[in-house]
Amino acid sequence: MTAAVDPDRSEWDVIVLGGAAAGENAAQYASQFSGLSSVLVENSLLGGECSYWACMPSKALLRPVEVVDAAAHLSGISTRLDPAEVLARRDRVINGLDDTSQVTWALNNAIDVVRGHGRLAGERTIAVSRADGSTRTLTARHAVVIDTGSCPAVPDVPGLREALPWTSRDVTTMREVPRRVVILGGGVVACEAATWLRGLGAAEVTIVHRGERLLARNEPFAGALVGAELKEEGVRLQTGRSMSHVQRSDARDTGQGHVHGGEVRVTLDDGTVIVADEVVVATGRTPNTDDIGLETIGLSPGGYLDVDDHQCVRGATGTWLYAIGDVCGRALLTHMGKYQARIAGEVIAARADGSADLPSAAAGHIGLPQVIFTTPEVGSAGSTEQQAREAGIDVEVVEYDLGALAGTYVMRADYRGRAKLVIDRANDLVVGATFVGAGIAELVHSATTAIVGRVPLSTLWHVVPSYPTASEIWLRLLETVRSQRHAANGG
Repeated sequence: MTAAVDPDRSEWDVIVLGGAAAGENAAQYASQFSGLSSVLVENSLLGGECSYWACMPSKALLRPVEVVDAAAHLSGISTRLDPAEVLARRDRVINGLDDTSQVTWALNNAIDVVRGHGRLAGERTIAVSRADGSTRTLTARHAVVIDTGSCPAVPDVPGLREALPWTSRDVTTMREVPRRVVILGGGVVACEAATWLRGLGAAEVTIVHRGERLLARNEPFAGALVGAELKEEGVRLQTGRSMSHVQRSDARDTGQGHVHGGEVRVTLDDGTVIVADEVVVATGRTPNTDDIGLETIGLSPGGYLDVDDHQCVRGATGTWLYAIGDVCGRALLTHMGKYQARIAGEVIAARADGSADLPSAAAGHIGLPQVIFTTPEVGSAGSTEQQAREAGIDVEVVEYDLGALAGTYVMRADYRGRAKLVIDRANDLVVGATFVGAGIAELVHSATTAIVGRVPLSTLWHVVPSYPTASEIWLRLLETVRSQRHAANGG
């Protein structure tokens, strides 16, 4: 049977509720070698947040800023940004918010697509509300996978919601660069948005963050280096501060990515008043589980879904319900959601075949890679030192100046960066790594490999880095470990 959009059928082997990147992977991996039929139920754009409002547009905005920054540190090169061209390129990257290519991919992989808002209506049953007001009921013979994602959380600050602030969707798909911007938050979205807004010409950018340091989930030096660079670029940091009141007398719903009315007056808890053209809320996300029918199967709506290492939802009867991506709360990262989807899809196919040999997502979550595309970049894998200590690991740490390498010196003579390994001393294994500096994104996979593969330091010593590249940091870190141990042993 040929795959179709809104096909005239009501039963599949696998129904995926939500057609974001992870959902696409779940449908593919459940059906590609098993012969199981699968369908994606999606009310918005197939491809989800990452493809249109997060990973792809944000990196399309950050890459030109990164290139110009790199050029500014090299003699003999002169370049500048054209904001209009950058926004136009961003639009090409996200296909003008058109999901035709994603739908074509699904159909070419024998995956059906049903448009509409899907809700659970009992075990293995999905009721789909369509744009014309009608409802159709779908049944899954084997499994339902929930991939409904998350949405920006807007804190309960007096006047903030009434001011119609920008969220991550607005700032990634902005149609204009506001002259003055206040960003609420100090995490990944806040720091990346500040980087591209300032780089694209926003005259005044202020970050208001109630914490004392940026990127608090990373090693402390990561937020310190990113904060120092932001300040040098003219971004005003108001850390340890919170908004007490927001006022916008002319708030208007002008559409996504357009400035939502007139001036905004932001009052901080110390009485400071900041006048801006737009406020960006970047204070975390909330799982989209409040309107997906969880109550029909005895689960409570509104929170993250608890899953096991097969991505099967705990609390649901049997093994038919799975959750992947942001909605399960394990790691709000697209690549981790897609990994969970691959595991879930393979588990569903194995169970349908009667196999007891089920893959597990446990190992992949140990590696937990992430890159933050600020200037400088922040890359990490595994645990921070604090997380490792809290887990009861006998921790040994080593740090090294990334600017002291030949491979980084050829990038820029004034290179600033740092690297750190967190080591399980008892087992001589790397359990965490952090790199901060220009062009370090590609170092993260080697760290993830070392952590997930449980490669001993004695073996890593023989993994020779190419010269002159930033990968030489691995040699310098291992040399430093040897020196530290030698000194500790009285050598």
